[in-house]
Amino acid sequence: MKKIDILGIPFDNLTKKQFVTEIMNNSDANKKTFIVTANPEIVMYAKENTSYSCLLHEADYITADGIGVIKASHMLNTPIIERVAGFDLMISLLEEANKKNKRVYFLGAKKEVVKLATENVATNYPNIIICGFHDGYFGANDSTIMESVQASNPDFIFVALGFPRQEEWIHTYLKTASKGILMGVGGSFDVLSGKVKRAPKIFQNLHLEWLYRLLKQPTRFVRMLVLPKFLLEVKKVIKEKKVK
Repeated sequence: MKKIDILGIPFDNLTKKQFVTEIMNNSDANKKTFIVTANPEIVMYAKENTSYSCLLHEADYITADGIGVIKASHMLNTPIIERVAGFDLMISLLEEANKKNKRVYFLGAKKEVVKLATENVATNYPNIIICGFHDGYFGANDSTIMESVQASNPDFIFVALGFPRQEEWIHTYLKTASKGILMGVGGSFDVLSGKVKRAPKIFQNLHLEWLYRLLKQPTRFVRMLVLPKFLLEVKKVIKEKKVK
């Protein structure tokens, strides 16, 4: 499977449909699977944090969640064929899990958010077995959460703890788990619960979801500053390649 290197992070060059097919095959085979949905913010964080970068290299799949990653891949002449947003991939996996009566666990976000999210899943995907859920307010060394999740025997675990915590938790969980598809989904439970509205289709189609979120939450401006820094780093790589 072809990997596309963006500032040291190996992205999978697959369409959403291909991701879903492979992940569901892994689930049917009870193969442990670690999925990262990475945007420029995650790439830049990994660039500055060696341990996190090493952890990402152990993931089975890394999707390009962010138009900035797609733009960077084209600038580097190694184009990634499709942006695969974490929320969209999660929804597609829920749809497939519903067809196969899979067991799903939801971990993260505020108590009322994760509760609402699971209620909506139960309504929209009635064949899914929701084997448990828990909010994200627990200590990093709280082994009881991990034990409780494993005891529920989930096929899928969606982890909404934000990076790097969600990837670190997944990495630790998979060391002792016998099976499971685990995916970090950031703030997706907020949308799944209905607490936050997804950007209108016109913003999605124009790859301007970031702008919609910024207009709705101006406090995100500081976080958005990572994008120009990310593109500057990509330009540095291009310049170094030309010099060589």
